[in-house]
Amino acid sequence: MTRSRPLVIAAAMIFLVSSTAASCGDDKSGVGLGQATRGTVAEIVEAPGSVTARAAATVSAPASGTLAELRAEPGQRVAKDQVVAVIDSPELEARRRSAEKALDQSSGGSVTVGDSTAFLAVRHQTDTNAEKAYQEARAAAAQITDPALRETLLKQVDAARRQYNLASAAAAAALRSVQEGVASLGEAVNSLSSAQRLQAQQAYDLADAAVSALTLRAPVAGVVQLGGVATGGSSLTDLLSAGGAGAASSSGSAGGALPGVDEAVPQGAFVAAGTPILTVVDVSRLGLTAEVDETDVLLVKAGTPATVELDAASGASYDAKVRSIDLLPTTSARGGVSYKVRLDLTASADAPAPRPGMSAVVRLQVREADDTVTVPASAVISVDGKDTVWAVEGDRYERVPVTLGVQGEDVVEITEGLKAGQRIAVSGADEIQPGDKAP
Repeated sequence: MTRSRPLVIAAAMIFLVSSTAASCGDDKSGVGLGQATRGTVAEIVEAPGSVTARAAATVSAPASGTLAELRAEPGQRVAKDQVVAVIDSPELEARRRSAEKALDQSSGGSVTVGDSTAFLAVRHQTDTNAEKAYQEARAAAAQITDPALRETLLKQVDAARRQYNLASAAAAAALRSVQEGVASLGEAVNSLSSAQRLQAQQAYDLADAAVSALTLRAPVAGVVQLGGVATGGSSLTDLLSAGGAGAASSSGSAGGALPGVDEAVPQGAFVAAGTPILTVVDVSRLGLTAEVDETDVLLVKAGTPATVELDAASGASYDAKVRSIDLLPTTSARGGVSYKVRLDLTASADAPAPRPGMSAVVRLQVREADDTVTVPASAVISVDGKDTVWAVEGDRYERVPVTLGVQGEDVVEITEGLKAGQRIAVSGADEIQPGDKAP
């Protein structure tokens, strides 16, 4: 369980300057005297954490085909919407050619029908063709892993279906007018022809959009890494400072590669729908996520400052500030309940640049008291459940109940019970008995 690990600011360490080894006989040789003084105390909550990227997105194949072009190299910086790869999908291209042929045929003239029965048959076939085109377009869009592009294509399909349904309904209404003797069959045929041409145009537009999606663009600006997120490592969401904002996870997986084999897809290779091609990581603003224990999380607030140490950068220190604290808990690696705290990380000119996923120790400065009465933590003992300090009154020790404020690792704040300059036992307090003489 992660616990508070208090820390004292150097200004408070002036306590022991006046401390002397004193004794009241051989059995009191461990007692040390000092003074309560004024200083600054900081209380620290220590938590494990990791470095996060601002955003990331895995670009995956939207359909089965061949990786025809790979226009970005590992480590290359790319701009948002920059073309990074092109997929060649014979299936989608054949569907577009078929739709284009049907469009050309529908533009040749009006539908030819002899009576209302033939009219109904043609309308039914047109509706069937339209529904088939919508289903194929939705299936193709569902394979696209870029959420923004996928949503755009799905909305395009839905809008086309609504538009066609209106045209089909108009053709049906025209036929009813013919049956009621208020319109000619020619007028109904013209209405049906319009619906048929609309269906053909929509089928081509949707097929063309699916082919256009084979040109893969960077969803975010950042640095290119080939393939998806490595199996066994942190998930893509865990590497993001915003907990998933800007991410596009793949429907397939780059995992399962044999040890020693590069999982990146080479140019010219076959790819299945959903195969990760590359990942773009935005490291323009790095962050941190820290797992803070439930016993400490109520002390953490937005804006709380912190210092950070990385396992990979021994001796280096980084500054950070809390951005947000999750409301819902997670189960920590040790089985306890913790809450995820997100921080903004400040780059240091004197330290190596961190990489997303690096392990960190985050020390959150949750409370601080300035110019306050302080004593060494070793001076405070518990007597009958109350915090107590041995103070020197005259030539004898006297127990003084105290109220603690901010509690540092070496120094604590005294809010009630002592005054600055008052002599106290700063070490060996457990050796003192009521009535003992002070030196």
